[in-house]
Amino acid sequence: MTLQISSWDPILLISQIVSIQTLHYITLSVFIPPLLTVFAEPTSLAYEGGASNVGMIMDWREMAGRPTVRGIYDSEKWGSYSWAWSGGKILGFTWREDQLRGGMDPLRGWIIAFCWMLACSADIYYLYIFVRRPRLILDFAVTLAFNHLVLTTYYSSSVPTSLFFWIVVLAGTAITIVIAEQLCVKREMNEGLNVTTAAARAQEEDLDEMELGQLLPRRD
Repeated sequence: MTLQISSWDPILLISQIVSIQTLHYITLSVFIPPLLTVFAEPTSLAYEGGASNVGMIMDWREMAGRPTVRGIYDSEKWGSYSWAWSGGKILGFTWREDQLRGGMDPLRGWIIAFCWMLACSADIYYLYIFVRRPRLILDFAVTLAFNHLVLTTYYSSSVPTSLFFWIVVLAGTAITIVIAEQLCVKREMNEGLNVTTAAARAQEEDLDEMELGQLLPRRD
């Protein structure tokens, strides 16, 4: 049994990674929509697709407070998205660039960052339950952050360049690692003390039986 537990099991490893990553995003999906609905500016939030938009979780620009629509004002005539064309005529205009930038809500980024830290706090419990071993906490926490960086880069088609985003992600990862490791170490120490106490108690009982056997007179 000991050899099976200590051996490398890729299926178990992958299932743990997928489970923790999924629980992390589920936690974000529980906190982000209601908090954005209550505290975020409704007009700019609706322009970004609403509080339940997947980008609120997967797009790093939402946390960084940067516009998520690119190329609106940089294209020429037919390729431009700053106006609507039909039959060679302009039918309507979108917001001007200054209006678009002015309509961004900086509070939305702070709300998403706060929800990310809440999810990292929940990750402590997930790692404590699913991983258990202290020496693996660092690997799983870093893997979770790395997977999110890959996914958010793919979703937004751009590498995260926001200092605020990096600070939030790294701080959340560091807190998760430190606290989860401490909890797992404490549990192992308690389990070790319990095993040691039980073994010592059994040894004392054996010694008592041996001493009692020596004191009793032999009948042969």
